[in-house]
Amino acid sequence: MQGESTHAGKVCFFIRLCGCNLRCSYCDTTYAWEGGEERSVGSLLDEVASANCATVEITGGEPLLQKETPVLAEKLLAMGKEVLIETNGSIDFSILPEGCCRIVDCKLPASGMAQYNCYEAYKHLTSRDEVKFVVSDRQDFDFALEVIKKYDLTAKTPHLLFSPVWGRIQPETLTGWVVNSQLPLRMQIQMHKVIWGDRKGV
Repeated sequence: MQGESTHAGKVCFFIRLCGCNLRCSYCDTTYAWEGGEERSVGSLLDEVASANCATVEITGGEPLLQKETPVLAEKLLAMGKEVLIETNGSIDFSILPEGCCRIVDCKLPASGMAQYNCYEAYKHLTSRDEVKFVVSDRQDFDFALEVIKKYDLTAKTPHLLFSPVWGRIQPETLTGWVVNSQLPLRMQIQMHKVIWGDRKGV
């Protein structure tokens, strides 16, 4: 079940690629930093086909560290799949086919990784793409608003998503800030954690 983004609630086939170049303070998938097993693009496509699922998400770790990710995405699109790719925003996502929904995580100060945002790539955003801001505190929220203004993100995509860091800030607090901003922002909560709890594989 897709638990985040504008696609939340959809049945989704997940391909989680290992390896990540960032170490966010709130990371909930540290098990994906290393390990995993080597798979060919063909074997992944076969597994997707057998699952008969319309929506596929490629995530990580950081999927753009894998050189064959754009090829995998193109082949999934050719199969007629709706393809979501979630990236930590530190690598130029323009290497991905535009037919994908590119979900770009803009790192905020409390993550400890804000200096690695690849803002240059924002010029490649389309109305299909989404930018996600994971907020720990008010400083994070204000930083996000500055990014939105500086890079004119409201003109590039209608999908500006705000998530509370699980266990650090109350959803109602962030919701209040989103409402009071009077900007076209979208509040989201990690639905999968509400359903199954904060645990591996969810």
